[in-house]
This record gives sequence, C-alpha cells and structure tokens, in this order.
Amino acid sequence: MKITDIECFVLLVPDYRADACSSAQDDLVVKIHTDEGVTGIGETDTNPWVARAMIEAPGTHIMGLGLKEMLIGADPRDVEGLWERMYVGSAMTGRRGLGICAMGALDMALWDLRGKIENKPAWQLLGGAAQPAVTPYASLLPEGDTLDQYTESLVQRAVEAKMLGFRAVKLEVCIKGPYSHNSIQIEDDRAIAEVVRACRQAVGPEMTLMVDVAYCWPDWKAALRAIEMFADEDIYFVETPLPSDDIDGYAKLTAASDVRIAAGEWLNTRFEFREYMERDALDVVQPDVGRVGGLTEARRVAFQARDRGLVVVPHCWKSAIGIAASIHLAAISPTCSFVEYLPAALADSRLRKDLVLDEVALVDGRLPLPDRPGLGITLNEAALAEFQVP
Repeated sequence: MKITDIECFVLLVPDYRADACSSAQDDLVVKIHTDEGVTGIGETDTNPWVARAMIEAPGTHIMGLGLKEMLIGADPRDVEGLWERMYVGSAMTGRRGLGICAMGALDMALWDLRGKIENKPAWQLLGGAAQPAVTPYASLLPEGDTLDQYTESLVQRAVEAKMLGFRAVKLEVCIKGPYSHNSIQIEDDRAIAEVVRACRQAVGPEMTLMVDVAYCWPDWKAALRAIEMFADEDIYFVETPLPSDDIDGYAKLTAASDVRIAAGEWLNTRFEFREYMERDALDVVQPDVGRVGGLTEARRVAFQARDRGLVVVPHCWKSAIGIAASIHLAAISPTCSFVEYLPAALADSRLRKDLVLDEVALVDGRLPLPDRPGLGITLNEAALAEFQVP
C-alpha cells in the first residue's frame, strides 16, 4: 500500500471574530489518500493557511524538504518511521513551531489511516489502554462584553455542563493580560477570584474545577499572589499563568503554589516538554496532539511524564477530529486524569458542532474507549465543503 495524495482543507466559520480568544473558528484538515482507497483524517490547531503551505511547499535541498513530497509513495503503515523522515527532512524549515504543527495533522491522519487498514482503534495500535474509560472536562469559554456579562455567561455554562453529565469543568477566565477576552481588561486580580468563586458556588463542591487564565501574569510572584486569592475554592489546576518561554518562572511558581500548575498547549515535540520536566516546572503536562507533532510525539510526552510522576491532561480546543485523537492519547497515558473536551452543545463554533458526524458519547461522566477503526470518527463532507476557503 502506498500514499498517493494529500489534500489540505483550510476551513473558516463565516462569522469569525478576530478579537475572540478562540482558535476553534478556523481549521486545517488533511486527508491522506492511498492506492487502495483508504483515507486518513487529521487536523492541527495553528494558522491553517501557513500550515497548508508548510505541507504543500516543495523542497529545494535535503535539509528543507516538503512534508507532502516526503510522504507520497511511502507505506502509510510505517507511521513512526514517517514521523522521523518528516522531522529530519524538514529540519531547517520545521523542527519547532509551525513545522511541527503541520506534521501533527499528518501524523494524526496516518494513525487514523493505519487503524482503518488494520481494523483497530488507534489506542490499540499505540500500545493499549491504561484505563477502561476517559474522564473529560468541559472546556468553557463564556460570552459578554462586560465583566458582569462574562461572569454570568461562565456560571450558566458551568451549570449546563453539570446538567449534561460532566464531572469537571475548566473555566476560561481570560480577562487580564495579552489575550484577554474582547473588550474586558481588568487590573485587579480579585476580579478573577470573584469569577472563580461565583462558578464554584453555582456548581457545588463535588464538581472538579480547573482555571485557564491565558498567560495573564508577567511574573511568577504576581501569579502566586493572584492564585492564592482563589486557591481555597478547591482548584485542580491553573493553566498557563505565565508566558510559555518563562521556564524559570514556571519552576518557581510550581514549587511555591499549593494549586497544581499546568501548561503545554503551545509546546512542540518531546524536547520542549522535557526542558520543562527536567526543571520541575509543571505539575500537569498538557500536550495538544496536533501542535506537539501528532499522536506519535504526544505518546512520547505522555510516557516521559509517567516516568517523572507528572499528571497528563491532553489539551484540545478544536473540532471533534482533534478531540477524538485526544481521547486515544488519554486512553494510553498511564498518568492521565482528564482530557479537555469542548462540548458541542456549549460551543459557539459551527466547526465544533458540524465537522464530524459522530463522536464518542458521554456515559455517566466518562467517555468509553472508541471501538471503531482509526480515530473512530466520520467526517461531514458537506460541512467540509461549506466551510472551505481559498
């Protein structure tokens, strides 16, 4: 069997908001085709136009080969070998950032393809399940142009997530710093604590709460001071409190904070994660399957975390394609406690709602392991055509 073609689809919802803190409004979906008619599907969470260019651009020398040209004619079942071929062959133009994100979409599609070829779910091919089911947390991004509206929207969505059967929710409290929500920009950290406290009061003590603050504090002491304002609300972790490159700050904050510190959504490859791990700079490791380099590399990160006694909670803010891949990663990760899950019923993006025809359903607050081949999802071709843009 050989790979015969790779298609890239740039998708965009027509009513997207450039001032919104949501990358679920666009997507790069890839299809890897074979000479036997089997097709694999993948996606990545980065600028879809530049990721498409990274895949489709031809290479002019052996240190900067094109990703597509390296895969055409290859046996798709050699997934890990193809990962190495892409990583080494594109090292001068890839290696981190965009290049790894583009590889992530292709690697995700290759695992989907191999599962379909062998008629097995991806988690079986990746080494087998470490747990019988996966616990998702509902990832909640509220609406509102004032702090009161934002808080009311987040409280409402947290309550709705509980009614949908979720045991855990993550509160996107993105109201301070460079990625603050729309027109809201608070100066006093006590406002963050008040939002968290309102949500805890609404959902009760039995619900697990995480808080995502989107890189809002400039240094670890400011972050620690703010986190201590709401630490008594029984918070499972605080996500991305500091800029990604401030590893020193993450190490100091992790050592000082009684609340777990989580990050990793923007990290590429096991090498960037290893730098954090070796510095004891995280309690919770959050590989995003598409951005970290696909399931091949995400698995490596998960087992590095296992060896260091760190919790794994896969990140995913995209469509049901990425969510499916994240569930397979969670299933094989020995120290995985939760997986991020953007509920379609609470999502604003139609890409999250419509791009896939079927997905694993919540049962008593957990997700059963997928039993269909590959990623176990069916692409909605009508939605793919509707949202595709040049």
